[in-house]
Amino acid sequence: MKLPFNIYRPVEAITVGIVSATVLASPFFYRLFPDRVPTHWNASGAADGWSGPAFAAFFFPAIIVAIYLLMLVLPSADPQKDRYREFSRPYQILRLATVSYMAAIYAVTSLIGLGFDIPIAKASMAGIGLLFLTIGNFMPKFRKNWFVGIRTPWTLSSETVWNRTHRVGGKLFTLGGLAALLSMLLPPRPAFAVFTATVLGLTFGTIGYSWWVWRGRKGADR
Repeated sequence: MKLPFNIYRPVEAITVGIVSATVLASPFFYRLFPDRVPTHWNASGAADGWSGPAFAAFFFPAIIVAIYLLMLVLPSADPQKDRYREFSRPYQILRLATVSYMAAIYAVTSLIGLGFDIPIAKASMAGIGLLFLTIGNFMPKFRKNWFVGIRTPWTLSSETVWNRTHRVGGKLFTLGGLAALLSMLLPPRPAFAVFTATVLGLTFGTIGYSWWVWRGRKGADR
């Protein structure tokens, strides 16, 4: 199948390598996991949910493989798939960043399952912060499509609204990434509150801004 975006081999090789590493590590973790493995934590960073070793070892790698494949093939089903060639490299970096974040969370939670004392809240905030910073850096380069980016009725109806929203969205995600990284200095509950406020701010900020830009144009360029 011919993909609608260009593949940059070094980036793709790293992405495939990370996905493969999680799959290859899963039998190793399965053999070493105890009968009861923590798989969920509350806002304070304390474990409050457990699973058997098979679920803990194999479920997350399966999700990572599924995400990799979905991000590889779904653009082909996009009605505006031709636009992906205009931001092939940013899209490939986004795929790499997403897979890397998921793999890092899998590694951290698996090590915790083996008895290592790792603060899951701080590790999560670090991963989210770096992911948001990456998204913020490349978001202004995303071109209008139905799969990637800030997809609201107003951005999808106007090239101008899309571009302006993604320029501002890039700045907001960068600030959100910095906020997530700085929240690592806080205790778990305040850090979770900062994360929640950041996600809500990004969500409503980008949606509201796209509507505001569209309204200011009075429906032009639709």
